Amino acid sequence: LRSSSFLIADGVLPSNEGRGYVLRRIMRRAMRHAHLLGAEEPLMHRLAPTLVKEMGEAYPELRRAEPAIVETLRQEEERFRRTLGRGMTLLDEATAGLAEGAVLSGETAFKLYDTYGFPLDLTQDAVRAKGLTVNLDEFDAAMKRQRDMAREAWTGSGQVAAAAEWFAIRDRLGPTVFAGYDNTEATGELLALVEGGQETDAAQAGAKVQAVFDRTPFYAESGGQAGDQGEVEWDGGRARVTDVQKQAGDLHVHDLEILEGSLAPGARVRLAVDAERRAATRSNHSATHLLHAALRNVLGPHVTQKGQMVDGERIRFDFSHGQPLTLDEIDRIEAEVNAVVRQNLAADTQLMAPQQAIEAGAMALFGEKYGDSVRVLTLGRALGGPEGEERGAYSVELCGGTHVARTGDIALFKVVSEQGVAAGVRRIEALTGEAARRWLLEQASVAKGLAEQFKVPVAEVTARVEALQAQSRKLEKELAEAKRQLAMGGGGGGAAAGPEEIGGVQVLARIMDGVGGKDLRPIAEEFKKQLPDGVIVLIGTADGKAAATVAVTGSAQAKFNAADLAKAAVLAMGGQGAGGRPDFAQGGAPDASKADAGLAAVKGVLQG
Repeated sequence: LRSSSFLIADGVLPSNEGRGYVLRRIMRRAMRHAHLLGAEEPLMHRLAPTLVKEMGEAYPELRRAEPAIVETLRQEEERFRRTLGRGMTLLDEATAGLAEGAVLSGETAFKLYDTYGFPLDLTQDAVRAKGLTVNLDEFDAAMKRQRDMAREAWTGSGQVAAAAEWFAIRDRLGPTVFAGYDNTEATGELLALVEGGQETDAAQAGAKVQAVFDRTPFYAESGGQAGDQGEVEWDGGRARVTDVQKQAGDLHVHDLEILEGSLAPGARVRLAVDAERRAATRSNHSATHLLHAALRNVLGPHVTQKGQMVDGERIRFDFSHGQPLTLDEIDRIEAEVNAVVRQNLAADTQLMAPQQAIEAGAMALFGEKYGDSVRVLTLGRALGGPEGEERGAYSVELCGGTHVARTGDIALFKVVSEQGVAAGVRRIEALTGEAARRWLLEQASVAKGLAEQFKVPVAEVTARVEALQAQSRKLEKELAEAKRQLAMGGGGGGAAAGPEEIGGVQVLARIMDGVGGKDLRPIAEEFKKQLPDGVIVLIGTADGKAAATVAVTGSAQAKFNAADLAKAAVLAMGGQGAGGRPDFAQGGAPDASKADAGLAAVKGVLQG
């Protein structure tokens, strides 16, 4: 519990790789022992407050992160209990015929690891209690086989060869000088040209190549900011820059499409970034810093950035939080960001040592690598407090990206979506500036269109839609009741209207045209009142699809299983199977034209 809680407080979340996998193994080992001790409900999250009480004074980060710790433990234990049930079933089946002292197949142990997330030590614990061991050689062989397959797939993408090539170029030529914080244009010399993973002496019009210059204003993708786009010109030629990536640490590699002329190393070029796209990217990147601060203010200090991608189109920002945001929370977050935008204060960027920056209040991201000096970006002034009172900065973070000169350059901030992307991780997508304005206009246009269609003012559209929904629900209920009454009144599709004896039991079998699967259950419940001892088989057809519902009542339950009968019907109609209880089961099939075959299949099972 202590290990898990401290890791979560430090920003680690359970996952299937890296430090997140280490956390997941620790948590699942503890959770399995709690399960063995008889804990029938998730336990660890209920113990976390006691840990915080005992150690929170010495380690204040535990108190700060308590809500995140509790929610992460709860979600992971609920998820693991589902996994544990499936995995233990497989393990019990695999060990059922093994005598004490036997060896469990390493392939089985690997399947538990690969499919159900059981670490090897968890499987070893489970089988040790039965006096068994695991064949570690087979497990290691299966693990190696999987890693080799993954490595081959990665090598096949060309990344391995390219990485070696870029390190060789970096060792020979040195790093790229980035001159793009204050400029979108610069002159430079082409140092290397790479085509198809190999250096080349020249590239002609129509070629797609990668280029390294001695200096560049083009930002290379890093820190969640997309690489710049733009153009490169030289005497007699021109190329389009479609992307810029960092290779070998500090080499800016430009993806080029040669549009005119021939390009060779040694050429002097003019590099021009797409200024409009850069401005939009800067606006989006600075807005993510304000968004991060607003999320922590509104949701709590447990929120930390878990990933981002910003470009000239939109913001995608991932953060740690255990539950969906409410509309009120999103509104408060938007209001805060836009309030700081309207301050229109100058952005302040300083270079300093990482520890000095952190001591000055800058937020560093857990797991990020920082060099000897870092760029510290300060945006806006803290909100609230008496007028005229000195207030601190709104956002202070370490960041090497490009940013606005003033917060007002962002112009407008708007959240357009919020969703979960992993356990304890949410994602916000947002727009700024002109893109945000266009999005709002589009939403307003939809509202105006509905208002015109309903012939009501825009403000009354919501009430009108709610009224239509209520009317639709009422009509659906009336239609379902009409179908039920029609079905109770007689059979359809040529099926017998009354019960018939098959296999020594009374059977009521009907095909019901125009009745979907969800409407069959209440009809079957009504028929159970008429046939308290027998088998009810209903095949419904609607929208080209078929559905089967089977109920077995009274003494007939000793002879027939509803799930088996429903499965027979569904398979005959081209479906995959059915599910339910021995006394009631349902299933669906893709072909309504096979309803007769479904009914016949059930009768065949009943006749034996």
